[in-house]
Amino acid sequence: MNSYLLFKSLHLIAVISWMAGLLYLPRIFVYHVENFKYETSSSIFKTMERKLFFYIMTPAMILSWVFGLILISIIGFDIFFTLWIKLKLLFVVLLTLYHFYLSKLLGDFNLDQNTKSSRFFRIINEVPTILLILIVFIVIFKPI
Repeated sequence: MNSYLLFKSLHLIAVISWMAGLLYLPRIFVYHVENFKYETSSSIFKTMERKLFFYIMTPAMILSWVFGLILISIIGFDIFFTLWIKLKLLFVVLLTLYHFYLSKLLGDFNLDQNTKSSRFFRIINEVPTILLILIVFIVIFKPI
């Protein structure tokens, strides 16, 4: 079996799982803000947010990084001389920072200290979409 294709497949599965969470968690935040006054629904949203972040998103992020770094080691570290991998890594680092920002927002919800509006969460929900589009085009077209 070709180890490169195996790790590429595992990397894609992890990335898809991570992206699903990055796109879904802010949407849950929208509904949480809009139903904050109801104690029961707020408790349900807190459970959903926590489980999504810690059981799906964070392991998927870690696996995305691990499998991506394994792919780089298989290809060879000369790949760092290409523009496309530098751009991809920059955007992946931005996605990772976004992930940790969502963690901070999750903590605010958990402590009932959220000050952001549902509109704010709708807007930041576009960040991973834009980064995903950029990453896909960079990986497919590989600019020098």
